[in-house]
Amino acid sequence: MRDLPRLQGYRYGMPSVNLDAKLALIGEHWSPRTVATVNDYDVRLVKVQGEFVRHRHADTDEFFLVLDGELTIRMDGGDVTLRKGEMYVVPRGVEHQPVAATETKVLLFEPSTVVNTGDAGGELTVPRVEL
Repeated sequence: MRDLPRLQGYRYGMPSVNLDAKLALIGEHWSPRTVATVNDYDVRLVKVQGEFVRHRHADTDEFFLVLDGELTIRMDGGDVTLRKGEMYVVPRGVEHQPVAATETKVLLFEPSTVVNTGDAGGELTVPRVEL
């Protein structure tokens, strides 16, 4: 197997990503930031605290991985509580409301076109921003 060319800090065209360093750049809650793209999907980091708007994504599932803290996802079928290192996929079309009593750091994996507030819209809607 031949080695592919490497540039300083790069391998195969993309730099490695330090999630803690990227999280340190996020100053506000409920404002996800894209740190990588896989095909048409974003890997997003977000800091959360308090209650988010109840919403749904009609056309896509939503992946949550808790990196630090504790996140509860409220749903009509029952709540799911995630702690550090735990993940959950909210199925498409399922209304849900993320809630965190203390600051929690989360990795999201979702299509690049997904709006964070889904069908709810409102003041917590933020544009796609790359870090």
